[in-house]
Amino acid sequence: MLRHLRATNFAILSDVEIELGIGMNVLTGETGAGKSLIVEAVNLLRGGRASADIPRTGADEAVVEAVVEIPEDLRARVAGVIEGAGLPSEGESVFIRRVIQRGGRSRCYVNGALTTAARLAELGALLIDLSGQHQHQGLVDPGRHLEILDAFGGESGLSLAMHAAWSELRRCDDEMRALGGDEREREARLDYLRYQLEELDGAGLRTGEDATIEIERARLASVDALQAAARTAEELLYGGDDSARDRVAAAAREVERAVRTDPTLDGVGKQLVEIETLIDDAADQLRSYADKLEGDPERLASLDERLALIRRLTRKHGGTLDEVIAKADQLRSELAALTGRDAKLAEAQAARQAAEAAALAASVMLSKSRAKAARKLEKEVGASLVELGMGSAKLSVVIEARPLGPTGADRIELMLASNKGEDTRPLVKIASGGELSRIMLALKLALRRADEVATYVFDEVDTGIGGATAQVVATQIRAVADHRQVLCVTHLPQIAAYADHHFHVEKTELAGRTETHVRKLSGTARKDELARMLGGHATSKAKAHAAELLAEAGRTAPRAAPARSGKQAS
Repeated sequence: MLRHLRATNFAILSDVEIELGIGMNVLTGETGAGKSLIVEAVNLLRGGRASADIPRTGADEAVVEAVVEIPEDLRARVAGVIEGAGLPSEGESVFIRRVIQRGGRSRCYVNGALTTAARLAELGALLIDLSGQHQHQGLVDPGRHLEILDAFGGESGLSLAMHAAWSELRRCDDEMRALGGDEREREARLDYLRYQLEELDGAGLRTGEDATIEIERARLASVDALQAAARTAEELLYGGDDSARDRVAAAAREVERAVRTDPTLDGVGKQLVEIETLIDDAADQLRSYADKLEGDPERLASLDERLALIRRLTRKHGGTLDEVIAKADQLRSELAALTGRDAKLAEAQAARQAAEAAALAASVMLSKSRAKAARKLEKEVGASLVELGMGSAKLSVVIEARPLGPTGADRIELMLASNKGEDTRPLVKIASGGELSRIMLALKLALRRADEVATYVFDEVDTGIGGATAQVVATQIRAVADHRQVLCVTHLPQIAAYADHHFHVEKTELAGRTETHVRKLSGTARKDELARMLGGHATSKAKAHAAELLAEAGRTAPRAAPARSGKQAS
């Protein structure tokens, strides 16, 4: 629930702090005092759009902050949203801060971490529900009516099963679409793949083959030069006069004689002997190489032809030889997929039939659940409308068949017959704001156990009602407050009398500037405010009437034990 609210430099709210409590919190005050600004501040905390001119004159930015205690039954869902957004967790509470700069740009913080308005709106949908004169759009929009009925029915498992079945059906459709296509295009593609693979497979390409051919071709093209080089090198090492072998042998003999005088030269002598052996081996290898080296014009021509084929294929298909080989594998896989299409298509069709059957079964179960929930909703809302002075009105939940979709095969619309004998009409065609306010209250009362939200905010939803109906509206709002925290802006003393916590909003002038102050009322101050609301002046007669309202509220609205967290505000 909304525990602490602060607005700084927010229009005429220079620095307003409110400590809200469990149950029903009421804001009263003269028109223009700033009550709606407080509601707007709350709306910003739930991700609402920021107005460009909201910062107070002379201030660069406005700041709205709140501490929200999370009811135990919402903690898991709220934690999921916070963790999914990568935001820090504060356990049982959420700290929200919204900074609005002049010009409309804003920054959003949750538990001290910067986030987006979209993420804040996702979180705010669980924390705060705002209903007011300008928030009837959801009620009159037929696109929301299915959501309202499903929330009332509470069959989230059926909705999830329907969505899962629909997703599987769409997956099967996508798979069949991928396997389908124009048959002529498919045959043309098969011909192309077979032709390309016939050429590539016929080439018998091997990884690294081009580099190996280049080496062999270079050797065959230079036989004479290589043979001459080998024989010349052999001659220099061993065969000619004054060869390297002769010079090393002579050096070895000299060192051998010296060793007799100085044994330390023995190591050098051994090295020279090893060199003689190495020269002999090298000369033998060069002689053998030159003897075996022969020209092979046919082999050279064959290598040139092979290399030309490889180069042509790499130019045609792009890239290196290895990439061409990889492409052949890809073409082969595609060919296998296309040639196996019929079998895969049969499998996909069988899977789709099963998915469609599952989706239809889920939609039938969901439709039955909705029909049952619709009759129950009509009954509960009808009972509330009687109490709200609209006994002649009848809410009808119209369920029509529609093509199967992710939410089933139903179209839901809430219709109203305002008076007996009249045809039901869509809510959007109801002109009376008072009627809409009462319908909304009746729905909120019916949905109060289904709605997954921590705090309800009612902004002057008592428009167009009065007298005995006002007291009934008060008991309805009080009933909602027995299950969730309520913040209500009202001009009706009958509603204010039912509050657990009564706050007075007052506009004053200080040093030539207009400011709004909020103070919590109790005792005599609260009775005086109710008297003002009754007659404009706190006369003795008005005060007596106010006392009667408070006494009546105490008798008719026993406080239930609400399922909510936190300690009572002082």
